[in-house]
Amino acid sequence: MPEQLQSPSSVVGRLAVVRERIAAAARAAGREPGEVRLLVATKTQPAEAVLEVLTAGVDLIGENRVQELVAKAPAVADRVADGTLQVHMIGHLQRNKINQVLATATGLETLDSLDLARAISDRCVRDGRTLDVMVQVNVTGEASKSGVGPEDAVALATAVAALPGLRLTGFMTIGAPLEGATEQTVRAGFARLRAIRDEVVASAAPGTSAAQELSMGMTNDLELAVAEGATVVRVGTAVFGPRPPL
Repeated sequence: MPEQLQSPSSVVGRLAVVRERIAAAARAAGREPGEVRLLVATKTQPAEAVLEVLTAGVDLIGENRVQELVAKAPAVADRVADGTLQVHMIGHLQRNKINQVLATATGLETLDSLDLARAISDRCVRDGRTLDVMVQVNVTGEASKSGVGPEDAVALATAVAALPGLRLTGFMTIGAPLEGATEQTVRAGFARLRAIRDEVVASAAPGTSAAQELSMGMTNDLELAVAEGATVVRVGTAVFGPRPPL
């Protein structure tokens, strides 16, 4: 490892390595490194660790669980308020937790049904706000993963884009696990999400022009995702190390 990455803070050192991985992947794909944004997934991490990466310049974090999102909100509230930090919900959202998410998150990446979208829209209209949302697509067809099926994704995204109080910013997926799939299979799933995005944007349906983001790729497959057009990669383990036990 280069000497400059040997930091007293292992989190900061690992963060630098992840940033270089993203930049190298972008260059290899003929893209500019600045086209790919890092979302640091803070699942199970204490507020102190989150503040450490924020001090190192991270401006986008994501939480999988609503209770963790709420618990860490006070620690990052000032940065959210001044616009220097975005906080996304990247885990499955139950309808009865909508109010908690709206009170703390600036974006939702896991919208997967029109009923949920309508409920969130109603709350946003009531509160006089607009929430950035992504439609989660299950490109692998795995029953263990949330998300709308690819065959229904365009229709859902178009309907979501037309709802008041919501701003459709793009699409999110979890790729096939590299342990049980070839790189070609993983890339095919990411390519399918890109094709869905392109179809929605090309439709020029109301509210779809801003749906440019592709949130895909994590610690083990971010290079493959960047090669297929990811604009956001969600990385936790490579930044913080193995997650502590629950």
